[in-house]
Amino acid sequence: MVEHDYIQETPSQRLRNWVLSEMLRGAGYAALLLLAIGVSYGIIWGIGQLLPAESKNAPPPMPFSALHAPLNTAKV
Repeated sequence: MVEHDYIQETPSQRLRNWVLSEMLRGAGYAALLLLAIGVSYGIIWGIGQLLPAESKNAPPPMPFSALHAPLNTAKV
């Protein structure tokens, strides 16, 4: 395939434009990833708002998750 240089770029300008386009593409991918994380967080938050208030104040489902470590009261 023959590449025609319609805008009369020098090799350094062509390289600079290529680097800029690659950086912009990477920034676009990062923006899409951040947007996807934000949307998923918003969906989870929305589902949480639909739950009744009693479910938010319920005790934990695991019986051992509410245990506390004993205080170390040994005398030296």
